[in-house]
Amino acid sequence: MAACRALKAVLVDLSGTLHIEDTAVPGAQEALQRLRATSVMVRFVTNTTKESKKDLLERLKKLQFDISEDEIFTSLTAARNLVEQKQVRPMLLVDDRALPDFKGIQTSDPNAVVIGLAPDHFHYQILNQAFRLLLDGAPLIAIHKARYYKRQDGLALGPGPFVTALEHATDTKATVVGKPEKMFFLEALRSTGCKPEEAIMIGDDCRDDVGGAQNVGMLGILVKTGKYRAADEEKINPAPYLTCDSFPHAVDHILQHLL
Repeated sequence: MAACRALKAVLVDLSGTLHIEDTAVPGAQEALQRLRATSVMVRFVTNTTKESKKDLLERLKKLQFDISEDEIFTSLTAARNLVEQKQVRPMLLVDDRALPDFKGIQTSDPNAVVIGLAPDHFHYQILNQAFRLLLDGAPLIAIHKARYYKRQDGLALGPGPFVTALEHATDTKATVVGKPEKMFFLEALRSTGCKPEEAIMIGDDCRDDVGGAQNVGMLGILVKTGKYRAADEEKINPAPYLTCDSFPHAVDHILQHLL
């Protein structure tokens, strides 16, 4: 399948693929440099909602990654775009560090619920407030529905279970804006000018990264870092184009077989 493709763009997940919190995946910085030395365009796509794009970029720079802000497309950006499009006043169930990405958005007297990863806010009183808004007809916007993610102390619940709880309690369906939604990948690719069949995605989440990318016509490489668990590649159909140990190994394959 890959042999007939002309690879022009590589989308790269961040958390779990290039780094885990404040620790870089071994060899990832050098592998990124090797990828940049080719003719392909590189973009970074993330469902991370724990921090603003500015804070995320600071973290990556401290880890010695050569990445610019305009190369990063986040699910927070996609959520803000949708809020502006719908012209709603959201109750923002997001981490306080993510709030700068919603600067200028009117949030008083909310008539919508936007939910991301917000461990400090996932308690009964606030979730019940969101529940009541939804019962009154407010739309539910999920920044993403990841089941879990990788921290340095192990796997941790993502926002997905909390989104599903609100959906179940109110008989509503969330509008999801992050990976694995097709529009997320298409928007991320838009700045490259490339078609999905000219791109490949590298990530540690079989469903959200690889499955989502392959559903829009891209190739997907699953890496065994971050949240990867044995047999994850069997959870999607078609299976990942490739499963390999880490981001540097994925770059090796691209350089040797796809360019």
